[in-house]
Amino acid sequence: MDDAFEIVKIILPAGIVFLTTYYLVKNFLDHENRKRVVDAKIANQAILTPIRLQAYERVILFLERINPSGMVMRLSKTGSAANFQAELLKTIRSEFEHNLSQQVYMSQKSWDAVVKAKEETIKLINIASGKVSAEATAMDLAQSVVGVASQLTELPTKPSIELIKKEIAKEF
Repeated sequence: MDDAFEIVKIILPAGIVFLTTYYLVKNFLDHENRKRVVDAKIANQAILTPIRLQAYERVILFLERINPSGMVMRLSKTGSAANFQAELLKTIRSEFEHNLSQQVYMSQKSWDAVVKAKEETIKLINIASGKVSAEATAMDLAQSVVGVASQLTELPTKPSIELIKKEIAKEF
């Protein structure tokens, strides 16, 4: 019995020391792990923030470039209305394809707004094209596009630009 009591006198304090040490080391390692994760997130943010801002800038530039009035003024207005319509639509699609990768850095809501603005702009051009005759010139179509755009309360790109600006302000 004395031997059992002596063993308990040695094992009990050793067990207490072991459990205390285990608890302290575990807490220290957990804290260091959390600290490492936070440091990694901060480093990633330092890299991603400029890229995300650049993506937002490029998408805003895309939306400004497909603004119907500006696009009509920027592109050559020679030839037939059908050729000019094809050139307008080709410009929108190529600009969009050039900026497709920007969706990786944007929220889904913002990207959906960009896609909607593109589709609405294409629809506006097609409506304007339907209002001119088959023999119309590119200049006639240009005037029709500007006329249809001026009848709208806001251009299709405006809500998207405003949404993106709000998202940028909220996140940065």
